[in-house]
Amino acid sequence: MVYLGILHQHAGKPYQDEATNRLYELLFCDDIEYYSSTLADKTKHPWELLISPSTDEQLFELINDDHTESRIKILAYHQLRKLSDSNNLLGVIIEVSLPEGLDVLAAYSDGTARYINYTGKVIIWETQTKESTELIHALFAASQNVVSQIGAWDGERLPYPKQGNARLTFLVRNQLYFGEGGIGVLSQDPTGGSVLNEGAKLMEYLIHHTLNAPL
Repeated sequence: MVYLGILHQHAGKPYQDEATNRLYELLFCDDIEYYSSTLADKTKHPWELLISPSTDEQLFELINDDHTESRIKILAYHQLRKLSDSNNLLGVIIEVSLPEGLDVLAAYSDGTARYINYTGKVIIWETQTKESTELIHALFAASQNVVSQIGAWDGERLPYPKQGNARLTFLVRNQLYFGEGGIGVLSQDPTGGSVLNEGAKLMEYLIHHTLNAPL
């Protein structure tokens, strides 16, 4: 798989609409301030543990609760002062930078997903069906294969990929793994191509079954 440490980047935001740009940032679950700024009541559980100072024991309890959403778990990992020895893959984000704009698919281990079309239209997937669960499991299996072959990124999260590139981002605890390359090159890579292929299947399913307006 193509793994790039230093990439040519560009200024600006991926979408014209600021609300869509905010949603894009929320996909990565690495900045509690983005979430905090959208909350009407910051004292409700689990936000009081994430926004206010909490002990590692409280955060681990939140992480180990099977009812906790994947995005909340990732945020909790970022708040920990003590490094966890867990290697759970909690999120997969696929970005494809087309001439028309940025297509983004995000899937999480709890069976939820988000899709932002290059036009800025959005699908929020919270309903777990047999088909969507199977598709997300397949995407995570392909992604875990990539994670086992590359190292964690030790720098700041990069801006969205430049036109013509695709990026695969894997959220493991509070660590970010990613691979990036030209769309054609990455699609031909044995491991990266498998992630793109499984992601395309999930994206097609979400578009076909969403109750939102057609993209």
